[in-house]
This record gives sequence, C-alpha cells and structure tokens, in this order.
Amino acid sequence: MRADRLLSIMVLLQNYKKMTTKELATRLEVSERTILRDMDALSTAGVPVVAERGPAGGWRLMEHFQSQLSGLKLEEMKALFILPSEQVLEDLGVQAYGVDIREKLLAATPPTTKSAGRNFLEKLYIDTSTWKQSKLNNKNLLIVQQALWEDMKLHIVYQKADGERTKRVVSPLGLVAKGSAWYLVALNEEHQYRSFRLSRIVQAEQVEEGFTRPEQFQLSEYWKQSKLSFVEALPSFQVEVEVDPAIMGRLTFTDKFVDITTIGDSHNGQPTPVTLTFNTEQEAISYILGFGAAMTITQPEYLREKVVQQAQLMIKMYE
Repeated sequence: MRADRLLSIMVLLQNYKKMTTKELATRLEVSERTILRDMDALSTAGVPVVAERGPAGGWRLMEHFQSQLSGLKLEEMKALFILPSEQVLEDLGVQAYGVDIREKLLAATPPTTKSAGRNFLEKLYIDTSTWKQSKLNNKNLLIVQQALWEDMKLHIVYQKADGERTKRVVSPLGLVAKGSAWYLVALNEEHQYRSFRLSRIVQAEQVEEGFTRPEQFQLSEYWKQSKLSFVEALPSFQVEVEVDPAIMGRLTFTDKFVDITTIGDSHNGQPTPVTLTFNTEQEAISYILGFGAAMTITQPEYLREKVVQQAQLMIKMYE
C-alpha cells in the first residue's frame, strides 16, 4: 500500500540520513518514477524532504524533522531489537511488511543512541526453528489464539505421549514458545493449571462459554516455575563409560536423550572416561548399544549384563 511505502521512506531517510532515488527504489522494490511521485506526495503532506543534486546528492529530511523515543536508554533499546524469530511470528499469523520493524524502531531512537543501536541490531538474528522443521497444525493454533484473546473456553482432543487420546474442556490462559514448540497453558475443569503441547492437540473447538481469568496469574512466572518443577521431577540414571576417541565427536553432538556430566582426560589414544546421565535405565541401555564396541560400561557393573541380554535379543530377532 502507498501509505506503508511513504512511511517506509521516512524511516529509511531518518536512519540513513541521505538516499538516492535508485537506492530507495531498490530497497522498496518499486520503480524510480514511483519514488519521485512518492516524494511529491510527502512534500504535499508537509513532510520536509529535500533533494540535493550532484555526485553526492540524494533525498534527505530537514534536520528539525525527527521523531524520538524520548528517555529510552541504550540498554532498554536493545531489548526492543531482540525480536522473536520469524518462525514464531509466522506461527502467530504476524506479518511484518515493508521496512523491517527494527528499522522503524531505530528511526524513532534519539541520535545519541542511534549508532550504537544499529551496531547492535546488525549482529543478532534469532532463529528458534530446528534444522528439520516439523509442520505445526496452524489451524488448531489459530483456534486456540482466538479463544485466548476472547477469554472463551476450549474443547480439545489431546493425545498423550503413549498415544492415548482424551477429551477435555480447558480455559486458555496463555501461549508459550519453547524452542520450536508451542505450549498452551490453561485451567482444566478442576481449576488446576496445566500445560499442553500444541502439536499433541489433535482437535480444538471454541466453546460458547466464557471464563474469568485469575487476577494473580502471570504467564511468565508460571512457566518458569513449571519448567523448574518438571526438570526436578525427572528421574536420573548415571552411567560411567570409557569411550573410543574416534566417536567423541558423535558423543558430544548427540545430546538429545543424554546429559554428558563429565569428560575425563585421554592419553595416547586410550579410551576417554565419561560420565553420562539418562532419565531411565532403558534409555542408557539403548544409547550404549548404539555405539557398539566403541563404548564400554565401567559403572554400574550390573548394567553390562543387561546390555548383553538386549544385544542377544536383537541378534535372535534377526537370525
């Protein structure tokens, strides 16, 4: 839209001080003739744009024309530039058209912090997506969002980790982006706080029944405490192993199901002592089997026999 483009021109001129017609046309993906018409429109609207001719010429704004976020300190301004990743915004249906939203923020900052602000925003880019991005059911996410904004209850079909599906009526309180996954925080029918992974919501439907949001509820504080409680409640199973140096790169890269607690010293190509922590004994057995003869259990000794039994079962299955 033309109004958006005119605003973008003012933002660019505030940030870059001076730009040629060609530079503006390239940046905004329009013709140079369109830029010239836009400059006439800005002048007619009272925006003080002036043209300087010559090799170093270009369009600029008069010095007195400058909007500012008055009183904004550099450290506070940095927080504004740390935007969510594009994937998070896309999941929420938020599209930023035209000039990058950070450019608009930069245009409104005081001259004393503008240079430092530009240096900061050009060195940070946040990407929360995984290398192999899975498809989120955006339809359910949009339904959840709508109920969340309107304080309306939701009827959901939720699939647990073991595949069991349950039907629930919940009161949505907030959405949390954890890495590349979305979670719905809600009150269940017993008025208990619960977290639901969006990818496990098979079906969502808004119920024509509102609810009163708890006055003292703070989404960020709830999530921090919930995450801490979840981690503390996880079971822990520790194993000491000796690792062939040839697989150390794989070991340190594969950390999804295991926590590498300590890595000892290795001398002259000898096996490296490593302490691994798993959630369960079975996870430890499966993980260690995957490395074959390149990983040897030292403690607990009884786990060796269980690994042997598991290996024998695998051999029997393929005979």
